Amino acid sequence: MDDRNLMENMLLIEKGLCDLLMHGTIESSTSNVRQTFSDSLNSALRMQDQIYSKMESRGWYSADNADSEKLNSLKIKFSNQAQ
Repeated sequence: MDDRNLMENMLLIEKGLCDLLMHGTIESSTSNVRQTFSDSLNSALRMQDQIYSKMESRGWYSADNADSEKLNSLKIKFSNQAQ
């Protein structure tokens, strides 16, 4: 397993952890538990960002720019649905 595969796995695991912590935050029944989940979620999100940034800097992960025509079409679609 090379560095790229390791980083991809780390990113997937971190994303999964963020998902679990988000649900824990939402479902918390007390403010102390909610704050603990929220603090952990923020820490995990920072770690996810660091992993992504490292992968992006090495050319292993890049996000495509959104097509402006598609964005405008979706904006119109959803603004019409909200009315």
